[in-house]
Amino acid sequence: MPHPPADPRRPSPGTPRRAPGEPSRGRSLLMLLAFVGATAIAAGIGGTAAAGSQETYAALRLPAFAPPAWLFGPAWTVLYVLIAVAGWLVWTRAGADRALALWCAQLVLNAVWTPLFFGADLYWLAFAEIVLLWVAILACLVAFRARRPMAAVLLVPYLAWVSYAGALNLGIALLN
Repeated sequence: MPHPPADPRRPSPGTPRRAPGEPSRGRSLLMLLAFVGATAIAAGIGGTAAAGSQETYAALRLPAFAPPAWLFGPAWTVLYVLIAVAGWLVWTRAGADRALALWCAQLVLNAVWTPLFFGADLYWLAFAEIVLLWVAILACLVAFRARRPMAAVLLVPYLAWVSYAGALNLGIALLN
């Protein structure tokens, strides 16, 4: 006797169940790549504006707490990965909402800082911009905490680094 056709509304045995509204694995992976791509674009804008920045940085009068120039690349690489994963985690839980609008805003502000500081040598304007960036990251972190607490945790090192970078930016503006 033939088996009746499977009910398409019921997953086959062994198939993991998704929560209502949860994206498929394929769509989720594509969105993770989109978040990585967006952060890579922000990093690329900063990298282009920072061409020759090691010479500029070396020529500046720096505060005593300034790190060596080689530290910025590895630090930002880790931070951009955390930023991308945090955004993606929130998207998987909440979709595109106000929290992701804040994520986009902080990423735009992130991309703008390096051209102001290294490209245009506008240290005071860059400081004002990094204060806005700090506020945007904090707002993003708070919004992420309500949607996906782990995503908020991933933004803590970013907020800490931007706090340090803001103090460094202020010190450089005062000394130069």
